[in-house]
Amino acid sequence: MFDEIILVFVKLLIGFLSSIAIINFTGKGNLSPNSASDQVQNYVLGGIIGGVIYNRNIKALACMMVMLVWFILVSGFKWIKTHNVWLKQLLDGKALIVINKGRVNIENCRKAGLTAHDLSFKLRTNNIYSVKRVKRAVVEQNGQFILIQEGEENPKFPIITDGQLHPDILEIIGKDEQWITEKLRERGFDGCNQIFLGEYVDGELTLIPYE
Repeated sequence: MFDEIILVFVKLLIGFLSSIAIINFTGKGNLSPNSASDQVQNYVLGGIIGGVIYNRNIKALACMMVMLVWFILVSGFKWIKTHNVWLKQLLDGKALIVINKGRVNIENCRKAGLTAHDLSFKLRTNNIYSVKRVKRAVVEQNGQFILIQEGEENPKFPIITDGQLHPDILEIIGKDEQWITEKLRERGFDGCNQIFLGEYVDGELTLIPYE
């Protein structure tokens, strides 16, 4: 009986340390989900730790191997999402414009899981009682609802991250790839791969190069 308690304690410690390692490696600082894949990772991690701890047939070494495999999977997904925008959008989804210049995009509302009642409620909570007053409304990948009223400047949007261009963000701010290409050339850059972070803030493009 005492040996079983010790084994549970050891596996709990392995799960605890593994969770800390994953949090530190992903750089999130916590397990708060920012995307669909983050949410799945949290569910699976909890299931693995809980299942391993209370299964007497799984020893400490097997527990370590399971957590190592999970760590490798998380690392792989992190690398993929950093270096491939298309796969990132496939895994996490992308920001959707649900209202543009006072017109509701019903198809995007369906993709975001918003009913007419949900949309109206979100507008009312922002003291807006007519879609005609909305310049642009966006549902982010994590479900956050962003509103821009007529006359307001666009908030900060990351157009380029880790050398990867985000066409969906260009669409949100009403720009195209030709526009960003010209802006990059004006600043002396050959392409997005030279940019660590590119933001569109208050109508201005801010670029942070790798060097």
